[in-house]
Amino acid sequence: MAADVKPRVKVPKTAAAGEVIAIKTLISHPMESGQRKDSDGNVIPRSIINRFTCEFNGQSVIDVTLEPSISTNPYIEFDATVPEAGEFKFTWYDDDGSVYEDVKAIEIA
Repeated sequence: MAADVKPRVKVPKTAAAGEVIAIKTLISHPMESGQRKDSDGNVIPRSIINRFTCEFNGQSVIDVTLEPSISTNPYIEFDATVPEAGEFKFTWYDDDGSVYEDVKAIEIA
């Protein structure tokens, strides 16, 4: 993982079975659109997080395609139903082939 790319995720530690929870994610990433030029007039290559996914116990919760117009440090918030105790797995995919992951466990209260 590149030093300047840092995923952060906020998931409650517990929930009731069937409860809908809010999940907040942020990844620190410079997000270069590929349309700007450097001081020498050369095009700066595109470098964005182009996809974000979340799974709960292996089942897809959300799968988002991100486009070059996405902001620096993309923030994604969404709701998910918690049917049982388990793990949320978050994955960000970068244009350069890098993959960034985070996992958060949740218990049933």
